Amino acid sequence: MTASLTKTELKTLQERLLEEKESIQNHFDINRESSEDEPDSLRESIGELSAVDNHPADLGTETFERARDLAVDEHQSNELDQINHALDQIEAGSYGKCEICGKPIPFERLEALPYTTLCVEDAAKVQEGDLNDTRPVEEQVMTPPPRGAGEISQRNAGKFDNASAWETVEDFGNSDSPATSTKRDVKDYDDM
Repeated sequence: MTASLTKTELKTLQERLLEEKESIQNHFDINRESSEDEPDSLRESIGELSAVDNHPADLGTETFERARDLAVDEHQSNELDQINHALDQIEAGSYGKCEICGKPIPFERLEALPYTTLCVEDAAKVQEGDLNDTRPVEEQVMTPPPRGAGEISQRNAGKFDNASAWETVEDFGNSDSPATSTKRDVKDYDDM
């Protein structure tokens, strides 16, 4: 027998899990049937030879609809995996126990979320990242920057660079406007 669940509670939860599993499988069956007739590319789905002449909002709507459908399918797939895992736990006799601490999960929680495998406390810890190392995997292979990195830009402060090139050229004016610089006067050029 599983943790602190009566036979009737366990049967009720198993029936709910099977109903939800069937509902999700029906969702995928319906989508599979309708997607057989649907085109693969965005251009084909809007029925145009080119997407260039369409208003960007039309393409945005179509892109949004596709992204929403993919997100719903991904969510349903994850939920189906969790339901299957819970059904496997029922068969193994471990359903209703927290997979982290081993404490019984209250029937009320299982009734609200029958495919859960964590008690409230451990679920909160997982969500906050306390139980998992949530640092990016790239940090495991990153090396620290070389010594003195970033010092080059500090050493070149005050030197001529491309950012101040326009101001320098503007000082001399162009064919349509006189020089605006007060740094050099015409008499400076007469002395040459």
